Amino acid sequence: MVPSAYLRVFQPLDGFERGEQLHWERYLVTASQRSRAKPRYADHQTADGLGVLAPAEEEHADVRVIDGRTYLAPRRYRLRVLESMLAFRDAEPFELWDRVVPKKDARRARRELARHRRRDPHVAAFVRQSPWHVPIRWFALFNDDERSLGDDEQGRRRLRYTTTTRRAMRRAENAIPILRRTDLGPIGELLVELHQWIAAFDHRSLLELDYGELCDFLTWDELDDDHSAADLAGALAALERREYPDAADAYQGVLVRWAEIRSRELMN
Repeated sequence: MVPSAYLRVFQPLDGFERGEQLHWERYLVTASQRSRAKPRYADHQTADGLGVLAPAEEEHADVRVIDGRTYLAPRRYRLRVLESMLAFRDAEPFELWDRVVPKKDARRARRELARHRRRDPHVAAFVRQSPWHVPIRWFALFNDDERSLGDDEQGRRRLRYTTTTRRAMRRAENAIPILRRTDLGPIGELLVELHQWIAAFDHRSLLELDYGELCDFLTWDELDDDHSAADLAGALAALERREYPDAADAYQGVLVRWAEIRSRELMN
């Protein structure tokens, strides 16, 4: 699987509709049994032998328990696959465009996604995934003091940021007008879209940026030295003060760091 970073919304268990809440309560009761099972995947091929590799098992969720309250981020693989297929088709075309997602498969995905929307107009993916890098705009949602580096529940080294969705949206609201006054305006528009996505969830939710499998390709020292959220916050503060050279230096530092990490894709 492709090493990826993740942006997850963790919603409190009692923030789900009653039917879904009961489903996740049953899921939590049987969690220990499922943790021992190996994940299964289905390969959905196109006529040319390319296609989509997606989980073929029941719906799962990432779980966090903080201050006695249980939060869940349903993975909703099927919804994310459908959205990704359509986003791929709507992007700039390239040589393998129709071979990876043919028009008939895109139409089928669009119809299925529409059925999801009709059943639940508010249905949304709780997880965003980014292969081989963390999008710079994600860091605008966090402060450096919300950063943690250590081993996760399975003993894997992980770097994560965790904040409330309220704080994340407020930071986006502060950053957007600053970015719009500069050549970085397009990043501001991407933050608007992130703000709209986060706003769809329960106001008590948490937001987590998880470096995920990227940590497996970075040393402890590289992770320990990575303070991208603080660097981006410094760039935004300098932009607000119109100290453009300082802003450029800070922003370039973040860009260069992630360009170097992303370049490792070519070696794997």
